[in-house]
Amino acid sequence: MLVTIGIVVLFCALILIGWRNMKRRQTDIPAPYAGFDDEPEHQFTGMYVATTRYEDWLDRIAVHQLGVRSNATLELGSGGVHLLRPGTTDLHIPWNAFVKVARSAGMVGKFVERDGLIVITWTKDDFTFDTGFRPRYHEDTAKIYQLLASHQADAAEQETN
Repeated sequence: MLVTIGIVVLFCALILIGWRNMKRRQTDIPAPYAGFDDEPEHQFTGMYVATTRYEDWLDRIAVHQLGVRSNATLELGSGGVHLLRPGTTDLHIPWNAFVKVARSAGMVGKFVERDGLIVITWTKDDFTFDTGFRPRYHEDTAKIYQLLASHQADAAEQETN
């Protein structure tokens, strides 16, 4: 029994050392946007999965508490996207930093049914992030996607003008 406990403690220590080293390697990644006043127009509950490097959904961002999975409330307002995460730092994405939205079956340790995960792509200081959100209710996935895609279309239209 002592050997088993020793092995479990060793594995936990190795996981913590790996997490610390990953955070050290990611010190050049910019901090997320600070919170800003916004009136929520739409609100959805679900799970914040993680934030990763753009199109590398297995490379979790550990710094700035972006790699911490938690329950979350996704709010869409006139100013941007807000992921309110109890117990950890909230994530705020202004519309001018929003790039695109996609649907996926999974990212970095969270795999669900086909197109069951919302992936929000956004930028800060020339660094591009992908943030995953899993709505609590299946019917919310299409609603969130459509709302975010409408902002994606608005951004593309503004670029052409």
